[in-house]
Amino acid sequence: MTSPKIAKLETFSTEAVAFVRVTTNDGRTGWGQTSTYNADITATIFHRQIAPWALGWDAFDIAGVIQRIEAREHKFPGSYRCRALAGLDTALWDLRGRIEEKPVVELLGGKPRRIRAYASSMKRDITPKDEAARLCRLRDEQGFDAFKWRVGAECGQDGDEWPGRTEEVIPTVARALGEGAAKLVDANSGFSPSRAIEVGKRLEAEGISHFEEPCPYWELEQTRQVTQALDLDVTGGEQDWDIATWRRMIDLRAVDIVQPDIMYMGGLSRTLKVVDLAAAAGLPCTPHSANLSLVTVCTLHLLGAIPNAGKYLEFSIEGSDYYPWQDGLFEANPFEVEAGQIAIPAAPGWGVEISKSWLSKAHYQMSEVD
Repeated sequence: MTSPKIAKLETFSTEAVAFVRVTTNDGRTGWGQTSTYNADITATIFHRQIAPWALGWDAFDIAGVIQRIEAREHKFPGSYRCRALAGLDTALWDLRGRIEEKPVVELLGGKPRRIRAYASSMKRDITPKDEAARLCRLRDEQGFDAFKWRVGAECGQDGDEWPGRTEEVIPTVARALGEGAAKLVDANSGFSPSRAIEVGKRLEAEGISHFEEPCPYWELEQTRQVTQALDLDVTGGEQDWDIATWRRMIDLRAVDIVQPDIMYMGGLSRTLKVVDLAAAAGLPCTPHSANLSLVTVCTLHLLGAIPNAGKYLEFSIEGSDYYPWQDGLFEANPFEVEAGQIAIPAAPGWGVEISKSWLSKAHYQMSEVD
């Protein structure tokens, strides 16, 4: 059978989100998404620097088209290129799944099943008491048994959201959740190594097992100091897209758990390279998926297939008050929580349908074969 060729690439974008539709020369389609935030800029990059090299290419040769784009656009190897590339990659995986009538998790060698999730709080402008109360409510109402909350200030240079918040929020939330829960915190590049180690000792004393991005993420040696000084798991990598940086991070043992973001990385295919590097080093992978767009759907499929999957899926608990743009993206909600778990969609491709109403309101751009 002759492989279908990429004939048309369309984007539907807002400032926050851009969906991509790929259409083959025989009329079949697949849906993907670029990375969120400044997605309108990313959509422009998509049509300028991604689409021209993809049109006419074998739609099943995902690795080949990514390699071609990276070579042709070698002068622009940065984050925006990867954010745009994710739209093509994820659309092509969806296309293949729809054509083969398999969910992506099966294309990767896994099976649809339920995945344990941790309830991930994004908020710092919340009192420790209120944070504890809402996480306990999620435990009681939706059955979560793993939770993450924020310490320090984002890229805060040892500052805090307000004085003393870190010292208060650690024991307040940890003790409210009790001994049966898995407890995780995120510093978002907030601390120097000495301060991170001090905070890490407090975390260990409260039974917290996961300390995410304690130091500026670009300072791998600083993070390594923290990893070597603490017994809990130090984690990171969500911001990183460069394979050479990932190789160095893993070779240094800068972290105990790797956390690539499928959309920041440039799609599933490039993320799988990080997964393989980590697996060879004996490190688990718990990807970053901090909003309820397609990134969390893609991450579910990935976790259902890789041998070094971490303990849980990151699942954002923030609604429209925090992320108003994530409402109404899909025709049906793919994120129903049952006993703290979420099902990998079993329908072909990613197993979701983008909302027609949302698409009708988005900015439209198209590139096609001449």
